[in-house]
Amino acid sequence: MNGNFNQLIQQHKSDKQSVYHTWFINNEDRLKAFRFIRRGVMQVIDDIKNKRFPNDFKGSSLEFVLTCITEQKQVFEGASHPFYWKPKLRIPDIYENENNKQAFGQFLENCLNAKSEDQIIKEIIRLDSLRIKGLGPAVASILYFLHPTIIPPFNTAIINGFNFLYKDKKKLGSWSEYLKLREVMIDSNNQYRSELSSDLGAIAGLLFEIGTQKLVLGTDEYLSEAERKKLEKLIEKRKEDVALERLEEDLHTEMQYHLLKIGSALGYDVIAASNDRSKSYCGNSFSFISLQQFPEISLDRETLNTVKLIDVLWFQKTTNNVIAAFEVEKSTSIYSGILRLTDLSYTIADGDEVFYLIVPDKREKDVLLQLSRPAIKQNEVAIKYILFSELRQHCDALCKFGESHHIMEKIAKTV
Repeated sequence: MNGNFNQLIQQHKSDKQSVYHTWFINNEDRLKAFRFIRRGVMQVIDDIKNKRFPNDFKGSSLEFVLTCITEQKQVFEGASHPFYWKPKLRIPDIYENENNKQAFGQFLENCLNAKSEDQIIKEIIRLDSLRIKGLGPAVASILYFLHPTIIPPFNTAIINGFNFLYKDKKKLGSWSEYLKLREVMIDSNNQYRSELSSDLGAIAGLLFEIGTQKLVLGTDEYLSEAERKKLEKLIEKRKEDVALERLEEDLHTEMQYHLLKIGSALGYDVIAASNDRSKSYCGNSFSFISLQQFPEISLDRETLNTVKLIDVLWFQKTTNNVIAAFEVEKSTSIYSGILRLTDLSYTIADGDEVFYLIVPDKREKDVLLQLSRPAIKQNEVAIKYILFSELRQHCDALCKFGESHHIMEKIAKTV
């Protein structure tokens, strides 16, 4: 291995702009994604079983799953590309070939229900033996969200980082190569688990940084002038990405504050997401507006934990019933917020509550596309949306003239 691995890990962890900080440990969306991707995989399996799975990637439940995965920042940016249907090449051959489609569905179900490493590896070997064209180890990015301590994610940048670090020549499209790579990654991870994590996303993020040349091993004297310029551009791009993310986080906090302020002015008990209650906007602390404790509502533990992560909730003071729920979306994520609201609507809907996405103006077309999908439209409770600019502009007027949560209809839109 090139250099001291522990030193490399420390270099990776000390960089506040590395994916270790921006994706792995300081990203609530990453943790939320595991449940929604698991649920999405269950939908893919059900669609295949019941012959509802289409002959194209677009509009399928598999596209939902990959959309949620690609929202997980830099590491999974291109995760959906291998699953696009390429009609001229007839790949990946899981759309038109019914036998292959059924085999893929059974593979996903068996992996979803697997309780051990051996079971998952056997399923991978069985799938590989079928030689389904175009269905390679890109599937590992799905499996990672089902079994993050067993299956590491896999893409071009990760394999490039692996080959550079371990002086190897592993290939991208081979399951056998992936399994060999996985063994080496797990062995390294076991040696340095105290510095990394049982979650293999940590070591995958390290390899990703090396593979994109954002993390340089040792000194950079060996770099050519062209390579050095490329590295400088990558570093500058990362700084821009981090700055943009901070701006989006500030906007997210601002929108939450407006919603808490309006709900409180309308006479409701309001609460921010459990991980956001320590935030403040322009000196106004959420803790001074939000309830101190989440109200007692009858939900199972897993669903309740998800509901507690909804960005803002309004409750009727006398009954503790949810009267309005709001998910504030950033420019990189929409689908996961829709899933959280959909989950809540299935569990508490009694007819009077409303569900809103609060979205950046530039993402309105994307919101319309997502809300128009059959899997979302079939939900009996409609999800409406409000643009950032509308909420900001009309906040004070809604507080002053509103009498109930129905005042939000004045600025809300629907499909």
